[in-house]
Amino acid sequence: MSEHPLYIAFFWHMHQPSYRDPLTGEYRLPWVRLHGTKDYLDMLLILEDFPEIHQTFNIVPSLFDQLIDYIERGAKDKHLILTLKSPSELTEDERMFVVENFFLANWDTMVKPYTRYNELLIKRGVRFSRQDIKRIHKYFTDDDIRDLQVWFNLVWIDPMFVRKEPFLQEMYKKGAYFTEEEKVEVINHQYKILRNIIPSYRNAFQKGMVELSVTPFYHPILPLLWDTNNARIAMPNVVLPKRRFAYPQDAQAQIKLGIEFFTNLFGKAPNGMWPSEGSVCEDIAKEIHKQGIRWIATDEDVLSASLGYGLRDSSGGVTTPESLYKPYDYEGIKIFFRDHRLSDQVGFVYSGLTAEDAVKDFIGKLQTIKNSLPKDSAFVVPVILDGENAWEYYKNDGHDFLSLLYETISKDKRFRAITMSEYLNISDNIGKLHKLHAGSWINANFGVWIGHEEDNIAWDYLTQVREDLERFALENPNFDISEAWRSIYAAEGSDWNWWYGDDHSTDTAEEFDELFRRHLMKVYEVIGKEIPSFLYVPVLTEDREVLPATQIKGFIYPKIDGTITSYYEWLNSAFMEHKQTGGSMHKIEGFITGLYYGFNERSFCIRLDSVYPFREIKDPIIVETKIIKPIECKIRIQIRDNKISSSFMILKDAHWKEISTTINVAVEDILEMEIPFDNIKAKVNDEIQFSVHIMKNGDEIERCPWRGYITLTCPSPDYEKMMWY
Repeated sequence: MSEHPLYIAFFWHMHQPSYRDPLTGEYRLPWVRLHGTKDYLDMLLILEDFPEIHQTFNIVPSLFDQLIDYIERGAKDKHLILTLKSPSELTEDERMFVVENFFLANWDTMVKPYTRYNELLIKRGVRFSRQDIKRIHKYFTDDDIRDLQVWFNLVWIDPMFVRKEPFLQEMYKKGAYFTEEEKVEVINHQYKILRNIIPSYRNAFQKGMVELSVTPFYHPILPLLWDTNNARIAMPNVVLPKRRFAYPQDAQAQIKLGIEFFTNLFGKAPNGMWPSEGSVCEDIAKEIHKQGIRWIATDEDVLSASLGYGLRDSSGGVTTPESLYKPYDYEGIKIFFRDHRLSDQVGFVYSGLTAEDAVKDFIGKLQTIKNSLPKDSAFVVPVILDGENAWEYYKNDGHDFLSLLYETISKDKRFRAITMSEYLNISDNIGKLHKLHAGSWINANFGVWIGHEEDNIAWDYLTQVREDLERFALENPNFDISEAWRSIYAAEGSDWNWWYGDDHSTDTAEEFDELFRRHLMKVYEVIGKEIPSFLYVPVLTEDREVLPATQIKGFIYPKIDGTITSYYEWLNSAFMEHKQTGGSMHKIEGFITGLYYGFNERSFCIRLDSVYPFREIKDPIIVETKIIKPIECKIRIQIRDNKISSSFMILKDAHWKEISTTINVAVEDILEMEIPFDNIKAKVNDEIQFSVHIMKNGDEIERCPWRGYITLTCPSPDYEKMMWY
């Protein structure tokens, strides 16, 4: 019997969350359009030169539905709208937005290689604050702005299409002083690419050139929809949300919607499914199989936990390759487990090597795997990773690496690239699993999406809104709430919680937070109910207690006069040194050096210290103390020409309403204020959350703490006696 080749199953996961603002219809972020012009089509077309290379592409319906929105329904993102406007027609805020946001690309491969684009980056500066942008944008001429508009869109067009289009080549050669007509033509070329994506995938799929798989519609973490208690299987000590989310019907609906969308789009049902983030559990595997799916895929660490033994030694070498490099049967569904190390080499390492060195390393690792396996059976190495995010870090958008890799594998009889279904059709080397671990392709658990305080708040928000919708449905059985259910399903997507917590960070975290909450707000708009106030509170900052350097030690009775009257008047207060709480989201040093806060029987007090006396501030500023609990309110102090005015406002019906009351405030060397507990409806043992914001010219220039809120508890009259004992 001839020796089997080592099979390689390349699997490219194509995914973007729902960026469409459900309340306005505008796309908040441009990634569907930009990754559409740079990654989705060329990843397929490159295979035309390598017919021996068979691959699987995973289609996320929320991505392809948005592509349809762009090419058929006239969708536009904010970045596109501002691109198409003439620089002379842009407002000041719009010009600031362009200068700040039109460098969103990997600078090393997409900005610095192009002289004019790099000049504009240097002109703006690589580090800046929002306040800086107010000044910097004024140095950008209309020609600068137009060139920036063109370059931002031009570099997101894949080099494959640039090589085929003389006009795009000419734009690179010209480099500067583009015209409005040329700018529009660049966008037209983007849309030409976008319009070819779905037909090209459909044609390749129907002809059997590639396999396409699908993900549940909005890319949710299915095991957590089924029951958030599934998180305890891999993380027994995880802190779960206050309210248990357990809606198997939602997981079933997301799977069903995904399969239906795929079938309608491509003309036949998929064989395979990538559960979002490789997240599986026993109930989910059974449900996916029940809905007609033949195979799924996840990570090798899930396999290790399912088998009950490790697959690698301490140096990362595979100890039992015959266990890793084959699919398994669990209750009738076949499961592929990706080679975590090899997949990550493609995703994170090879971009830093030459194409030749990267391919040599990849092939060397394949040969090591092949040499370690029995010769009498067929084995498969699943290489599974995102199909769009890695390539901007590669030279030539990864084409040099992929072309050489595909060419090398095509010519090497030791290896053969096939799809998942092809492997199942030719091989009976399939293991048997008696249990399936509940986990994802990240650490074989769900820690990215649940357990952190922000994650848990998001789950509690989702649970509350879903319960409200279900209650409305029972009370109004004839009311069409299909759009509201779509909003719930969109809010169940994994991407929102990906950015909550401290696992990952992004400059657009606030956009993701707001989109999540607006999907939930949409539910109330559909059913004609008032949007609850908690949805106006950002998840990113709610319940984020920031601990002070010193704690409250007793009651304080400061004289509110704006001066340090006595060393002892703030001695029992808590103190927070402002510099110690700074974060990367703020790139400038502020003038606030510290914050004191404390209370007595009737009120709580705040003191702000600054680099120089408040009375010396020349430009008008506003100091806002925002209180989230027990009620949403704020104290606004306006300082101008050494004069102050203050107001107290309560959030009511999504609007700030000024309340007639007296706030004891003084501003001289320092800023001091006293806020009666009665004003904020705080009773004994109520939790109070607040933060202090410095505003200038309408912009927030400083925040204390930088992120989150300060938390204290409203004291009882005998607080000091309890502290004493």
